[in-house]
Amino acid sequence: MSSSIFACPVCRGTMERDGRIYRCGAGHSFDIAKEGYVNLLPANQRHSEMPGDDRDMVSARTRFLDGGWYAPLRRTLCEAVGALMPKHAVLIDAGCGEGYYTEVLCDTVARKQGAIAGVDLSKAAVKRAAKRCRTAEIAVASVYHLPLADCSADLLVDCFAPLAQEEYRRILKPGAAFLYVVPGRRHLWEMKELLYDRPYENDVREERYPGFRQADEIPLSFGFHLSHQEDIAALFRMTPYAWKTPKAGIERLMARKDLDISAEFRILVFRREES
Repeated sequence: MSSSIFACPVCRGTMERDGRIYRCGAGHSFDIAKEGYVNLLPANQRHSEMPGDDRDMVSARTRFLDGGWYAPLRRTLCEAVGALMPKHAVLIDAGCGEGYYTEVLCDTVARKQGAIAGVDLSKAAVKRAAKRCRTAEIAVASVYHLPLADCSADLLVDCFAPLAQEEYRRILKPGAAFLYVVPGRRHLWEMKELLYDRPYENDVREERYPGFRQADEIPLSFGFHLSHQEDIAALFRMTPYAWKTPKAGIERLMARKDLDISAEFRILVFRREES
C-alpha cells in the first residue's frame, strides 16, 4: 500500500493505492484500469456520455506530436520546470492529454526526487497517457474539479488545457508556480491563411488572474515542414479550427500535399500569492 497524490473526489480525503484500487479513509474506492489509470470523475461532473476529446482527435494529436514537430516546445517546457521545481516536489499536469509532455516531465521529476500526476477529461487520452507515463499517477478528472487536497502541489503545468484558475489557486501551495502554455500572435499562421479569407492574429496581452502574479514569460518560435497531407490533416484536427472553419477553407488546406508552418508559443509563469 502506498500514499497517493490524489485526494478522493467524493470527500477529498487522503487516498492510498492498494494493489489495483485507490481507497480513502471514508471507504470510497476506485479501481485502476488495466492501462494503469484511475477514473476520478464523479457522475455529476460528466456533461456528456464521453466527455473530453474523442478518439479521432486524440489519434490525430498523437500522430502529429509523435512526429516530433513540437519537440522544441517539449524541451523548453521541461527546462523551465526543471529550473522552477524544488526537490521532493509534487508536479501536476492539468489537461495532460495523451501524455506527450507528461512523459518527459516524468524524467525531470525523477531527477528532483519528486512525484507527478496528470489528469484529463478524455478517457481516450488518459489511456494513452497511462501507457506512456508509468511513473506518474494518471486519472480521468476535470481541471475544474481537481482530485487533489488544498495546498498539496508545488508546481502545475497547463499546456493548451482550459484554465481553471480558482482550482489552481486552491491546490497550489503559497508561492508555488504554474506554467501556462498559450499560442503566440502568429501561431500556425500559414495554416490560418489557407483556412480563412481574412486570417486573424491571436490576442496577446498581459494576463491577470486573481490570487496570482505573473513572474516570467518565455517566448518560443520555430518553423517546421510537413511533407505529407496526413500530417497536415492531423495538425488541423488537433486545433480549435477544426470546429469553426468554413468548408471552403478546409478544402483548400486538405488540397495541400506539403506545408511550411510557423509555430509561436508563450510560456507564462505565474506564482500563487501568499494570501
